[in-house]
Amino acid sequence: MIDFKDVVKHYAGDMILNGVSFRINPGDRVGVVGPNGAGKSTLFGIISGDIQPDRGSVLLPKDYRIGFLRQHLPGEETRSLLEFTSDAIPELRSLTEELHNLEQQLHAGVDDDLLQLKLASHGRLQSQIEHLGVYRLQTEAKQALSNLGFKEEDFSRPLSDFSGGWQMRAALARVLISQPDILMLDEPSNYLDIPAVEWLCKFLKSFSGTLMLISHDRFLLRKLTSIILEVNAGCVTRYPGNYDYYCAERENRRRNLEAAKRNSDRKKEHLERVIDRFRAKSSKASQAKSWQKVLDKMEEINLPDELSYHGAIRFPNPPPGGVEAARFENLSFGYTSDKLIFKDVNLTIEAGDKLAFIGYNGLGKTTLLKLLVGRLKPTSGRVVIGHHSVIGYQAQEFADLLVPEQTAFDVVRGNLPAGGSTAGLMNVLGSFGFSGEAAEKPCRVLSGGEKIRLLFARIFVNPPNLLVLDEPTTHLDIAARELLQEALRRYTGTVCLVSHDIEFVRAVATSIIALEPPGIRKYFGNYDYYLEKSAQISQAETK
Repeated sequence: MIDFKDVVKHYAGDMILNGVSFRINPGDRVGVVGPNGAGKSTLFGIISGDIQPDRGSVLLPKDYRIGFLRQHLPGEETRSLLEFTSDAIPELRSLTEELHNLEQQLHAGVDDDLLQLKLASHGRLQSQIEHLGVYRLQTEAKQALSNLGFKEEDFSRPLSDFSGGWQMRAALARVLISQPDILMLDEPSNYLDIPAVEWLCKFLKSFSGTLMLISHDRFLLRKLTSIILEVNAGCVTRYPGNYDYYCAERENRRRNLEAAKRNSDRKKEHLERVIDRFRAKSSKASQAKSWQKVLDKMEEINLPDELSYHGAIRFPNPPPGGVEAARFENLSFGYTSDKLIFKDVNLTIEAGDKLAFIGYNGLGKTTLLKLLVGRLKPTSGRVVIGHHSVIGYQAQEFADLLVPEQTAFDVVRGNLPAGGSTAGLMNVLGSFGFSGEAAEKPCRVLSGGEKIRLLFARIFVNPPNLLVLDEPTTHLDIAARELLQEALRRYTGTVCLVSHDIEFVRAVATSIIALEPPGIRKYFGNYDYYLEKSAQISQAETK
């Protein structure tokens, strides 16, 4: 059992947790949600002991083991990928060292009166080590790494050879195989592609301990959680149900509170009027005092802070184009001449298509988008852009390349066509939530969601009819993702996107382009259609 009692935590004068109390029972499966910066990771840090509360108490079970996936990287690590991942249980290392020292003592010889004591210690240590699973860890590490997209030849490479995203996958595999009593995962799907998210979901469904999950991924929240903790404005509110129950119940609670507040406000207003009217009359003075006491005792009804995303995302109508937005003709590509990523790819992107490109990382999803927009040139074959197609491209790294001192207005103005007028810039900025003074905000103060909106504003200075998006939901919380997916659904142009957010893909894509070595396959239906058909194809191919 994890029991928070009146926990208070400040950071730099800001109240993060204000008298928070809640309980998590053994075996609970808890989703932790709320706006970015609300204190979700602080909650995890307090449970793990990395952060101390300013006031209040946290009761934790005795003799429990925590598996904690943090958002930051494992650090400088020279061991191989497999060695790092297999070293999943810290106690094993110390117990193994103790056993090794004891075996050295026995080998050197000990007095007869100590021999039985040493042998008993040896048996106890060996039993503890076996119980913790020393003989299963390497096998399970290989399985987890393979399911998260690593190749067998990667196992012997130093962890430091891998990019940050792949290091986080290794850290995820390590914590998953540790079989802790309490498993705490902070945004585990951030660096995963869709097949890896599907595997993670299946793995976690079989986990029997207490699960705590911080995530903006609605797919994982819906599939894995039975309790939601909302962290917002210093409060933690418990909802006894999954994510869909939470969304409905939060809205119901808000409507009920709004009705109660309206009634309370009307009653207060009426009392204030009659008190003011009769206070000066001696015959009514005592009654006015009674009314005043009633008014003073009435509790203020506070509505929960609104979580909905207020920043606008309104795509202007795209310019007219041809029937065909683009096509690949016998396209082959490799970063080196001796190793092709794609060979003889033929694909037609029709106007109005909403295509999601899915597949394991490393198979070339981002590369395919870069070929489409002309950032890369084919090794052979060609990319044909349709008649009157206008491309708008958002790359993964764009948000990281914003100049801190530039204002939102500067960023958007910088993407004007040569000789273009600045007259309509404020209208474009307003369409993406940067009206008035907000247009003068420097990039250094923008939140992740604001940066994404600014990049869309930058694209739509010259409205495209072929929108190419590489991981557009990065840095966005749930409400912002839902707003973006709704804008894309209403957009009448063509969309090609890569995203690891399954619910986002499910809501937006009308066709799926699956990267399935040795080539690609187009599924003429949404994500659920793709799952059904790909399973049928896989089953037929294994017969």
